[in-house]
Amino acid sequence: MSGEGSDRGTSNRKPYERKPPRLVTAQYLENAALHYLERFASSEANLRRVLMRKVDRSVQAHGTEREEGARWVEELIARYRRSGLLNDETYARMRAESLHRRGTSTRAIREKLVAKGIDREGAARALESLDEDVEGDLNLTAALALARRRRLGPYRLPEARPAHRDKDLAALGRAGFSYDIARRVVDAQDPDSVE
Repeated sequence: MSGEGSDRGTSNRKPYERKPPRLVTAQYLENAALHYLERFASSEANLRRVLMRKVDRSVQAHGTEREEGARWVEELIARYRRSGLLNDETYARMRAESLHRRGTSTRAIREKLVAKGIDREGAARALESLDEDVEGDLNLTAALALARRRRLGPYRLPEARPAHRDKDLAALGRAGFSYDIARRVVDAQDPDSVE
């Protein structure tokens, strides 16, 4: 085939180019913050991190003032805190409950909360609140939840349990559970006998 359309193997398109970051304004930051909070629960520190990344990209791409962007971010966070849209205590409690239901150890919950900007005292209060709401040992109930989710120990087929015992113990250990708790869960005849 000769003619105008014969260069099918070559393309005149440029390689994929990323769109430049948006110019940050107070209104843009508010829209971005509300959009983020519609999709995710957040701590103050985490929302600050998310918004400051946008400010920093705008500074780099457009030469905007970082201090002005930081001031807008702090004003938004203060307003959201006053209105109750941001509440670190509520966030920490809800996140701790969610992580516990998924089978996360108390040590891992504490570290995940701190990584999201909750101070150690706030993480400890969230775990105390969780401990009041949950019957039994927090780590034991979380280990059972993880075992159920990953089909470890008493949730594994009986004929496969002996061959996978060490792997199941290791999986619970990597998840932050003590050897004693991991052994109690993995060696249990059935989930009800662990308690």
